[in-house]
Amino acid sequence: MPLVIVLAAFAVILFAVVASGVKIIRPFERGLVERLGRYHATVEPGLRVIYPYVDKMVRVDMRERVVDVPPQEVITSDNVVVSVDAVVFYEATDPQRLIYNVVDFFRAVVKLAQTNLRNVIGELQLDQALSSRDSINTSLRHILEEATDKWGARVVRVEIQRIDPPQDVMSAMHEQMKAERTRRAVVTTAEGQREAAITKAEGEKRSAILTAEGAKEAAVLTAEGAAAATLKAAEAEAEAVRQVYGAIHDGRPSADLIAIKYLETLQAMADGQATKIFLPTEATALLGALGGMKEMLQAATTEEAETWSEIETGA
Repeated sequence: MPLVIVLAAFAVILFAVVASGVKIIRPFERGLVERLGRYHATVEPGLRVIYPYVDKMVRVDMRERVVDVPPQEVITSDNVVVSVDAVVFYEATDPQRLIYNVVDFFRAVVKLAQTNLRNVIGELQLDQALSSRDSINTSLRHILEEATDKWGARVVRVEIQRIDPPQDVMSAMHEQMKAERTRRAVVTTAEGQREAAITKAEGEKRSAILTAEGAKEAAVLTAEGAAAATLKAAEAEAEAVRQVYGAIHDGRPSADLIAIKYLETLQAMADGQATKIFLPTEATALLGALGGMKEMLQAATTEEAETWSEIETGA
């Protein structure tokens, strides 16, 4: 009976020893195996077996982690004291160096970030520090990445959470911002009034141009209408002259008729109010016409005398 108890106890102890040598590495971890106090190997995730009491395994988390940099006071290049708060994101790249090259990685990263944060922001003025967070983040990331590379970690990014100036500086900044916005409002109003005046002047100019063009086109149309009317009147008068001339030629007028019409025309001219009368230059034709009329009148007188003589003789 005592032998059974001893064997059972031995079996339990052996099982406990064997079980202590079975290790399970999770997917986001890596295992560092130390054999008799010296680095032996880096094992991947899964079921791993080591020699109990001979080997020792240290698990290293390979996930991205966050280090919060406590707020600290930083003096800018224009001698303004600001409070800066930042966070650092990093991930392990070499578990062996992360364990053996630095004692306390978190504390080392915090101190390194604080020191370099003072250096980077201390070279900037307050306005630049407030408006250049991206450049500050990039500069800090490069500096920390170079320093942490030998520690087996990679700085993924650095974010500046807050930059708080003193209260009096904040009040002055608010006043400056208010004055700047007031100035922009005045400038915007002036520009709007100027644009409105320009638009109004252009509209009046365009209206005057259109009015002048309309008046010019109306004058052109009126002149064209008058010219067309004059042309029509001239054409009608010419047509009337042609008809009269044609009727005269068709009627074959004698020289006596022409002479009588000529004298009637001269009589009409003499009845006017003018003090001067211009006679035609055809004097020979005029004298010939008058002579013909004289002969015609003399013939008529002779014929009438002979008629009266015959009447008296018969009586």
